[in-house]
Amino acid sequence: MTELKCAERVRRHLMESGISYELTEHRESFTAQEMAAALHVPGSLVAKAVMLMVDGKLVMAVLAAPDHVGLTRAREALAAGEVRLATEAEFASAFPDCQLGAAPPFGGLYGVPTYLDRKLLGAESIVFAAGTHRHSLRMSLADYREAAHPFEADLAAG
Repeated sequence: MTELKCAERVRRHLMESGISYELTEHRESFTAQEMAAALHVPGSLVAKAVMLMVDGKLVMAVLAAPDHVGLTRAREALAAGEVRLATEAEFASAFPDCQLGAAPPFGGLYGVPTYLDRKLLGAESIVFAAGTHRHSLRMSLADYREAAHPFEADLAAG
Protein backbone atom coordinates (compact mmCIF):
# COMPACT_ATOMS: atom_id res chain seq x y z
CA MET A 1 0.00 0.00 0.00
CA THR A 2 1.67 3.21 -1.20
CA GLU A 3 0.18 5.37 1.56
CA LEU A 4 1.98 3.39 4.22
CA LYS A 5 5.26 4.39 2.55
CA CYS A 6 4.44 7.97 3.53
CA ALA A 7 4.09 7.01 7.18
CA GLU A 8 7.21 4.89 6.87
CA ARG A 9 9.18 7.84 5.43
CA VAL A 10 8.25 9.97 8.44
CA ARG A 11 8.84 7.15 10.94
CA ARG A 12 12.27 6.43 9.46
CA HIS A 13 13.16 10.14 9.70
CA LEU A 14 12.03 10.24 13.34
CA MET A 15 13.94 7.07 14.23
CA GLU A 16 17.11 8.40 12.56
CA SER A 17 16.68 11.60 14.58
CA GLY A 18 16.16 9.64 17.82
CA ILE A 19 12.69 11.12 18.30
CA SER A 20 9.92 9.16 19.97
CA TYR A 21 6.36 9.11 18.68
CA GLU A 22 3.17 7.14 19.00
CA LEU A 23 1.47 5.68 15.89
CA THR A 24 -2.27 5.11 16.18
CA GLU A 25 -4.76 3.44 13.87
CA HIS A 26 -8.28 4.89 14.08
CA ARG A 27 -11.51 5.04 12.13
CA GLU A 28 -11.17 6.66 8.74
CA SER A 29 -11.25 10.46 8.98
CA PHE A 30 -10.98 12.95 6.16
CA THR A 31 -10.63 16.17 8.14
CA ALA A 32 -8.47 17.12 11.08
CA GLN A 33 -11.61 17.71 13.18
CA GLU A 34 -12.86 14.18 12.34
CA MET A 35 -9.45 12.83 13.38
CA ALA A 36 -9.71 14.71 16.68
CA ALA A 37 -13.11 13.10 17.30
CA ALA A 38 -11.84 9.63 16.33
CA LEU A 39 -8.92 9.99 18.76
CA HIS A 40 -10.95 11.72 21.49
CA VAL A 41 -8.58 14.69 21.65
CA PRO A 42 -9.30 18.43 21.37
CA GLY A 43 -9.02 19.84 17.85
CA SER A 44 -6.54 22.38 19.16
CA LEU A 45 -4.01 19.53 19.56
CA VAL A 46 -4.48 18.14 16.05
CA ALA A 47 -2.14 19.70 13.52
CA LYS A 48 -3.27 19.80 9.91
CA ALA A 49 -1.26 20.52 6.81
CA VAL A 50 -2.78 23.11 4.50
CA MET A 51 -1.15 23.50 1.12
CA LEU A 52 -0.65 27.02 -0.20
CA MET A 53 0.67 28.55 -3.38
CA VAL A 54 2.96 31.41 -2.34
CA ASP A 55 4.17 33.48 -5.26
CA GLY A 56 3.75 30.42 -7.48
CA LYS A 57 5.58 27.99 -5.16
CA LEU A 58 4.08 25.21 -3.06
CA VAL A 59 4.27 25.78 0.71
CA MET A 60 2.89 23.79 3.65
CA ALA A 61 1.14 25.64 6.46
CA VAL A 62 0.62 23.68 9.70
CA LEU A 63 -2.33 24.84 11.79
CA ALA A 64 -4.56 23.53 14.58
CA ALA A 65 -7.59 21.61 13.29
CA PRO A 66 -10.21 24.30 14.03
CA ASP A 67 -8.17 27.11 12.46
CA HIS A 68 -8.16 28.41 8.88
CA VAL A 69 -5.38 30.14 7.00
CA GLY A 70 -5.86 33.88 6.90
CA LEU A 71 -4.63 34.56 3.37
CA THR A 72 -3.95 38.26 3.99
CA ARG A 73 -2.21 37.43 7.24
CA ALA A 74 -0.15 34.69 5.55
CA ARG A 75 0.82 37.04 2.72
CA GLU A 76 2.10 39.55 5.28
CA ALA A 77 3.82 36.93 7.45
CA LEU A 78 5.56 35.34 4.46
CA ALA A 79 6.35 38.70 2.80
CA ALA A 80 4.72 37.41 -0.37
CA GLY A 81 2.94 39.06 -3.27
CA GLU A 82 0.31 36.37 -3.73
CA VAL A 83 -0.93 33.64 -1.36
CA ARG A 84 -3.81 31.30 -2.12
CA LEU A 85 -4.92 27.80 -1.28
CA ALA A 86 -3.30 25.24 -3.57
CA THR A 87 -5.52 22.99 -5.65
CA GLU A 88 -5.33 19.21 -5.30
CA ALA A 89 -3.84 19.10 -8.80
CA GLU A 90 -1.06 21.44 -7.66
CA PHE A 91 -0.02 19.46 -4.58
CA ALA A 92 -0.99 15.80 -5.15
CA SER A 93 2.21 14.94 -7.03
CA ALA A 94 4.38 16.50 -4.30
CA PHE A 95 3.28 13.76 -1.86
CA PRO A 96 3.12 10.67 -4.10
CA ASP A 97 3.29 8.15 -1.25
CA CYS A 98 0.51 9.75 0.85
CA GLN A 99 -3.25 9.56 0.52
CA LEU A 100 -4.63 12.82 -0.83
CA GLY A 101 -5.30 15.14 2.10
CA ALA A 102 -3.36 13.03 4.62
CA ALA A 103 0.16 14.40 4.19
CA PRO A 104 2.02 14.64 7.50
CA PRO A 105 3.31 18.11 8.48
CA PHE A 106 6.84 17.29 7.35
CA GLY A 107 6.98 19.20 4.08
CA GLY A 108 10.76 19.23 4.21
CA LEU A 109 10.83 15.47 3.59
CA TYR A 110 9.14 16.26 0.26
CA GLY A 111 11.05 19.42 -0.64
CA VAL A 112 8.19 21.69 0.46
CA PRO A 113 8.90 24.56 2.90
CA THR A 114 6.90 24.16 6.12
CA TYR A 115 5.47 26.97 8.24
CA LEU A 116 4.09 26.28 11.72
CA ASP A 117 1.35 28.61 12.88
CA ARG A 118 2.38 30.29 16.13
CA LYS A 119 -0.98 29.45 17.73
CA LEU A 120 0.25 25.83 17.97
CA LEU A 121 3.31 26.83 19.99
CA GLY A 122 1.32 26.57 23.23
CA ALA A 123 0.59 22.87 22.71
CA GLU A 124 2.64 20.38 24.67
CA SER A 125 2.07 17.64 22.11
CA ILE A 126 0.41 17.39 18.70
CA VAL A 127 -1.31 14.69 16.69
CA PHE A 128 -1.31 14.64 12.89
CA ALA A 129 -2.10 12.49 9.86
CA ALA A 130 0.58 9.94 9.09
CA GLY A 131 -0.01 9.63 5.36
CA THR A 132 -3.34 7.81 5.47
CA HIS A 133 -6.83 8.67 6.64
CA ARG A 134 -6.61 5.84 9.21
CA HIS A 135 -3.24 6.49 10.86
CA SER A 136 -1.94 9.33 12.99
CA LEU A 137 1.24 10.16 14.85
CA ARG A 138 1.49 11.85 18.24
CA MET A 139 4.63 13.51 19.52
CA SER A 140 5.72 16.39 21.68
CA LEU A 141 5.69 19.77 19.99
CA ALA A 142 9.35 20.23 20.90
CA ASP A 143 10.24 16.97 19.13
CA TYR A 144 8.13 17.93 16.11
CA ARG A 145 9.94 21.26 15.83
CA GLU A 146 13.30 19.50 16.10
CA ALA A 147 12.39 16.92 13.46
CA ALA A 148 10.50 19.10 10.96
CA HIS A 149 12.46 22.36 11.30
CA PRO A 150 9.41 24.47 10.41
CA PHE A 151 9.53 28.21 10.06
CA GLU A 152 7.18 29.93 12.50
CA ALA A 153 4.61 32.48 11.35
CA ASP A 154 1.22 33.94 12.23
CA LEU A 155 -0.99 32.21 9.65
CA ALA A 156 -4.36 31.51 11.30
CA ALA A 157 -7.24 33.85 10.53
CA GLY A 158 -8.48 36.07 13.35
